[in-house]
Amino acid sequence: MEHLRWRPSVNEREFIETALQSDLRVDGRHSFDFRKLRISFGREDGSSEVQLGETHVLGYVTAQLVQPYRDRPNEGTLAIFTEFSPMADPAFEPGRPGESAIELGRVIDRGLRESRAVDMESLCVVAGKHVWSVRVDLHILDNGGNLIDAANIAALAALSTFRRPECTVGGDDGQQVIVHDPEVRDPLPLTIHHMPIAVTFAYFGEGNIVVIDPTYKEEAVMGGRMTATINSNGDICAIQKAGGEGVMSSVVMQCLRIASVKAADITSKIKKAVDSYTTEKALKKVKRLPAMLPQKINVIDVTMEDKVDGELETQTVKTPSEVQEISKDPATTGKARSHEEAQPMLTESSNAEVKIITSSSGAVGESEEAQEIGSPKSLKDAIKPKHKRKKNKK
Repeated sequence: MEHLRWRPSVNEREFIETALQSDLRVDGRHSFDFRKLRISFGREDGSSEVQLGETHVLGYVTAQLVQPYRDRPNEGTLAIFTEFSPMADPAFEPGRPGESAIELGRVIDRGLRESRAVDMESLCVVAGKHVWSVRVDLHILDNGGNLIDAANIAALAALSTFRRPECTVGGDDGQQVIVHDPEVRDPLPLTIHHMPIAVTFAYFGEGNIVVIDPTYKEEAVMGGRMTATINSNGDICAIQKAGGEGVMSSVVMQCLRIASVKAADITSKIKKAVDSYTTEKALKKVKRLPAMLPQKINVIDVTMEDKVDGELETQTVKTPSEVQEISKDPATTGKARSHEEAQPMLTESSNAEVKIITSSSGAVGESEEAQEIGSPKSLKDAIKPKHKRKKNKK
């Protein structure tokens, strides 16, 4: 695999080393400047994409219920897996992971798991039987140098946005685990105590020249490398020296001080990106109802006097024909036209009263009923038989 890696010529090597001695780098940066960092997230929770200069890394987090280790029955597990695609670098071969892939996974795993950045006890569901196993997959899409720092940021960003399903314990024996659908209950985020940031230094010459965030060409020329994993509080989580030339202790302490400052800056960038992603996703979940348009309802203003009230009481026992006769009166034509919608209601109530009155007049003789069947019944016809009843009684 090493024979396929790009090797600089003598002139290229001398040019890079001479520029570094003058505090200049090939891409125009200073010795302790990071390349432009860009963090983005996918549609699903737990997926992140990091671009550090020309280096491109994709991170994805998944989880499943497994049995815990016997020596740690109350703790979940966290595993880091890396995949080097030949598309990223011709030196990467498909199939079994090479030395670079194994080294990358171990450095990131040591910084995250050994520093207790993720609360493992919160991943326990049933002690000794069911715990959550979190898996972080890191895919190298483009190797532009300094894969460790880019992959570490991708892992932290993916873990910060990951949500595991909520589960409850039930059943007769209290050992049955029920995993709830995300639509039923909101998934739960991971408990992250701190963010261990990996900062890589490259040494040139006899260790006197130190640069941060080496590029692909600088890695081919460098004599040694050191990765310091530090959180924003200045706590050293892990240090890894990948062989090469020796470095004095004073230089190592200087690198650690610089790494603590860079770690705080990168941590703020990750949190800012995660907060913006969380806010944007929360706004998408809000169901906005369409604004109700105001509808104009025409309400007729009816002003009634005492005399009119009396007239309405008398009109309720009149037939529809009499209502029409009343509407012909020139004094009431104006009011009738202004209350066209109210007239059908009056006629319906009058018809109902006519039916009630006619039913009460069922005691009249059969001869009188036969005469009334041929002619249309009206309110006057219903009232006339009352006078005949009085004469018969006399």
